[in-house]
Amino acid sequence: MTAAIAPEHLALQRLYHWEKSAPERRVFTQPLGGGVLRTMNWRELMDETRRMAAHLQSYGFAPGSRIAILSKNCAHWLMSDWAIWMAGHVSVPLYPTLAADTIRQILQHSEAKLLFVGKLDGWEAMKPGVPAGLPCIAYPLAPPTDYPGWDEIVKRTPPLQGEPLRDGDELSTIMYTSGTTGSPKGVMHSFATFAWSIQAGLKRVPIDTNSRMLSYLPLAHVAERTLVEHGLLATGMEVFFAESLDTFTADLQRARPTVFFSVPRLWVKFQQGVFAKMPPAKLERLLKIPLLRGIVKKKILGALGLDQCRFAAGGAAPMPPELLGWYARLGLPIIEVYGMTENCGVSHATVPGVQRPGTVGLPYEGVGSRLDPANGEIQVKSPGLMLGYYKEEALTRQTFTPDGWLHTGDKGSLESDGYLRITGRVKDLFKTSKGKYVAPAPIEDRLVMHASVEACVVTGANLGQPVGIVMLNAEAAQQARDAARRTAMEATLAEHLAAVNAPLDPHEQLDCLVVVSTPWTVDNGFITPTFKVRRNRIEEVYAPRYEGWVAARRKVIWELG
Repeated sequence: MTAAIAPEHLALQRLYHWEKSAPERRVFTQPLGGGVLRTMNWRELMDETRRMAAHLQSYGFAPGSRIAILSKNCAHWLMSDWAIWMAGHVSVPLYPTLAADTIRQILQHSEAKLLFVGKLDGWEAMKPGVPAGLPCIAYPLAPPTDYPGWDEIVKRTPPLQGEPLRDGDELSTIMYTSGTTGSPKGVMHSFATFAWSIQAGLKRVPIDTNSRMLSYLPLAHVAERTLVEHGLLATGMEVFFAESLDTFTADLQRARPTVFFSVPRLWVKFQQGVFAKMPPAKLERLLKIPLLRGIVKKKILGALGLDQCRFAAGGAAPMPPELLGWYARLGLPIIEVYGMTENCGVSHATVPGVQRPGTVGLPYEGVGSRLDPANGEIQVKSPGLMLGYYKEEALTRQTFTPDGWLHTGDKGSLESDGYLRITGRVKDLFKTSKGKYVAPAPIEDRLVMHASVEACVVTGANLGQPVGIVMLNAEAAQQARDAARRTAMEATLAEHLAAVNAPLDPHEQLDCLVVVSTPWTVDNGFITPTFKVRRNRIEEVYAPRYEGWVAARRKVIWELG
């Protein structure tokens, strides 16, 4: 299915449109640290973008050369992306949490000719991954380096003139997926696939020129790239950037976004923050009092910075029904979205005003969706599908069916009205020693809801019953070092295990919970840069201990390291 898109919807055309039609309109609010902010309008940001594009052209790289970006979200991330396109090249975004070996692998595989280095934590550990001799440019917020700086380059470089254009079918970016198994794969997207995808998305998502968004999820991830970058280009909305994790609440309150997307875990943490100030039972009582209900809702949403939010969404994992209900009672119904890098993140979403917990809704207009009758795999087709995996023709062929549908790898089922329910991963199913198959994902979605749990895995191939392995969050791990607190936490975990097991079929019920305090990080290979647990790494490290855990015949087992 080819992306048929009018040229005026393509990225560079949109840039020139806003440059000409709204030069003084504010676009970016960028924290510089210490409470200092910089705002930029279209005229200012396009001046810098044009100057950087001219500088990139001065290197004489062949058209379509790959230029990489390694940075947290900031205004310069987007300006450098646009400069790369204006200069005739292809951008390669890298997650700002990658280990040095992965950075080197991606830079070499993509044959990157230059690297932009920006806001980063742990740069010293990442720097060995940058090949010797690779030209680099440092953003203003980058760690100290001896690389040429963005500001000095744009100061001395005349702006690129005219309106260089790129054809819709041209390669615009290679996005390396983190992947829960194997090496990262370079997903290739054209200017047209992104342009079609944001146009399809805007038929569901209420973004317009007056909208505000906070950019904080990695721009190297397809959700942020489509919704924020291409949403901005399509609508001219205003984008605020987050400064740090410590300032996130203040960043959110400053932006007061009208559209806010997050992963379920953050929605849970918001809820836990509210409960820390007001017990759930008291809050529920107040919400039932007509005279107080509106005041309480306004106060809570105002404290979160979400009192102006008109469209709230969650993705990457299912939202627990009780969590959806809680936010709905606050007057903030959350839309569930489903997509992947290979289709620009635009596949399915629930419909505003119609919450259907446990489903990811209906396909976007123009998206085809079907289930493989053999194994229940969800397959999709749209003009937003990737061009393929970079340098991986065989893998690309395997990822598409003979008639052009994308294998998602997700298992699903359809409700009678067409709403899609995701039931797990095709390859994640495992069989117990009793010959029964277990789909771990739905169990994990409930298991991770405990306030002390940061991440979890349900595993146990060839065991009599599956087991749950949970990693504590930093605060809980600290508390677990104290014997009395650990005893209290164990009681709540045992209660949680019983609640998780209650609705499960007998063969799915967890034998025990194993609590680990050793962090699962990108560096040690336990998680991907998008915080998905790598199951093969879990098996490699913990499988030898499975039999011992089961033999202990305890509901909660501590592996505190």
